[in-house]
Amino acid sequence: MYKTFARHLLAIAFVIYVVAAIIVALLALAGRFGFVLGLLVVIIAGFVLQATLVKAVQDVRDGRVDLSISETISAVTPSLLAVIWASVLAAIGIWIGFWLVIVPGLYLLTIWAVLVPVIVIEKPGILASFSRSRDLVRGHGWHVFGTLVLLFIIQIVVEVLLSIIFSALPHVLGDGLSSVISGTVISPFIAIVVTLVYYRLVGTSAPTPAGPYGGYGGYQQPPPQDNPNYGGFGQPPQDSPNYGGFGQPPQDAGPYGGWSQPPQEPPTQRLPRSGDWEQPS
Repeated sequence: MYKTFARHLLAIAFVIYVVAAIIVALLALAGRFGFVLGLLVVIIAGFVLQATLVKAVQDVRDGRVDLSISETISAVTPSLLAVIWASVLAAIGIWIGFWLVIVPGLYLLTIWAVLVPVIVIEKPGILASFSRSRDLVRGHGWHVFGTLVLLFIIQIVVEVLLSIIFSALPHVLGDGLSSVISGTVISPFIAIVVTLVYYRLVGTSAPTPAGPYGGYGGYQQPPPQDNPNYGGFGQPPQDSPNYGGFGQPPQDAGPYGGWSQPPQEPPTQRLPRSGDWEQPS
């Protein structure tokens, strides 16, 4: 997928990074305050990039590009605020986990790995997205953790290679170009992997049908809406009350109350009395 739609995904990442870089450069003219605002712009641009690339990957899963860059950004705009807040909360929780014993941070990083795809695709809300991501990862934690480690290694290798390539340039220019290029190349790849992990987890966690025809107890469609007033039937049976619910009297064959022969009496019982048995009267 990355190779097939690399031009579209790289273009989205490049546009967002360039716009963010221009804003940061303009804010840098305002001194220290502008520098702080520039850092904030970079962070927000990262969130926007994640959400937009997730939407772009969702768009191209059918094998074609249906949304342009502007349409993709517009489609994800309603979810941006939730993505920003959820990402900030997740970053704080993960940082506290790493600060404590490291292991809790790795655990939180794993269970919240598909947080952004959940928000962009399912739109469950900020707090509900955390529990939704945890539920999806449950039972697949080691696989998700291994995927995150692999992505981290790839990102480190690319950044090291780019820093070596641009080492001859001035420090500020080299770092800027390295950051833009690494973000443009790596971010779409990470978004693809994380989004595909999300779809795989969703497919794995889908409930198994109860029968060969779906989830209605083995039927293709739900049973008819029964009326509880008639014992589960949609309408009362068309019976005649004069014959115990039968439309006509039973066909008798003799004078034994409707039976063709007299009913068989139960065998007599013998009770002990005075050391002997005698038939009760």
